[in-house]
Amino acid sequence: MDTILDLLSGIDPIVAAFLATTFTWLVTAAGASLVFFFGNASRKWLDGMLGFTGGVMVAASFWSLLAPSIAMSERMGNIPWLAPAIGFALGALFLFALDKLLPHLHINFDPKRKEGVETDWHRSTLLVLAITLHNIPEGLAVGVLFGGVAAGMPEATIGGAVALAIGIGLQNFPEGFAVSMPLRRQGLSKFRSFWYGQLSAIVEPVAGVIGAVAVIHMQSFLPYALAFAAGAMIYVVVEEVIPETQQDKYTDIATLGFIGGFIVMMVLDVALG
Repeated sequence: MDTILDLLSGIDPIVAAFLATTFTWLVTAAGASLVFFFGNASRKWLDGMLGFTGGVMVAASFWSLLAPSIAMSERMGNIPWLAPAIGFALGALFLFALDKLLPHLHINFDPKRKEGVETDWHRSTLLVLAITLHNIPEGLAVGVLFGGVAAGMPEATIGGAVALAIGIGLQNFPEGFAVSMPLRRQGLSKFRSFWYGQLSAIVEPVAGVIGAVAVIHMQSFLPYALAFAAGAMIYVVVEEVIPETQQDKYTDIATLGFIGGFIVMMVLDVALG
């Protein structure tokens, strides 16, 4: 692990952000590839996986994003809570706007409950777009942290950035599987199910590079950017991830998955960050 940290700290932060978010994308592809080996997956496992995803995102929002944002604001001589509060609200509002505009369908929802502007797009496309919404704030969060490291902010550490990338990658693995399996059940071929599953995370490297570039060129923006990513992630968890796990009888499994994901991300961030 120390070797990885030393390697990432020695390269351009934008490249590091791109590599880290490419890793999270590839882990999503690995999860989606399970569709080639399993003919079906029980709803119980899918709900548990989605719960794990939510737990990782909530823990990352505080330990990796909000806590450093508050500490930076205080060190800069500003009101400690002001920038984090503004950034958090803007991040949530950004995802709220995307949620209302981008046509999508939550994984476990009835097709009649599709959201966004009216469209006749196929259900598989709407499912992929729903997961793509999840991945925008995740990629942005990783990129912003690497940008903070490049900016020399003591609250943004290379270990913390790597911990966040690992945590996002861990939750992307079951997320990729949770996308590809429902598509397979709809009658898509195994390859198309895999293709759409991995495609949902391709936005992460793009968002990661954008986040790193923005922070490097606007260092005073970093507390806002960290909180922005946190607000976007929390919005996704509350508006999409948790409701998706509450549509069947496996709510306890989903809750335990959430707790497990939260613990894993907390341990990663505290141990490495």
